[in-house]
Amino acid sequence: MNLGTLIVGPREHVVAIAELDDTAAAELGPLLRDTARVVETLCRPEQTYVCMWSHGRDARKHLHIAVQPVTAEVRARYGGLRSEQLQARMLAEGAEPDITEVEQFCERARELFRVITGSSAEDRN
Repeated sequence: MNLGTLIVGPREHVVAIAELDDTAAAELGPLLRDTARVVETLCRPEQTYVCMWSHGRDARKHLHIAVQPVTAEVRARYGGLRSEQLQARMLAEGAEPDITEVEQFCERARELFRVITGSSAEDRN
């Protein structure tokens, strides 16, 4: 996937959203919101995709939720494809972002998560 894509997944082995316990389900919404805020702030995409994957070869494997920034540049690089067609092409090509850029993005994302989750916790009190 492209630089800036973050994956959200449960700590426990779960293969479907329907299997989340009440605590995990209650945590998921705010976590996805905060993850999308990080992606939107750092990448400034025209669109942020949030989609669930759980496929293994023949059966569900483990729940993953991708939060992916999609810019006009990314769409142009893949012939204007969108949604699952864009993601399928990206995965089929197997191109990976530069590791140095990934590490830099991750450090900025960690810091922004600290800021966002700190302010979210303060808002709840």
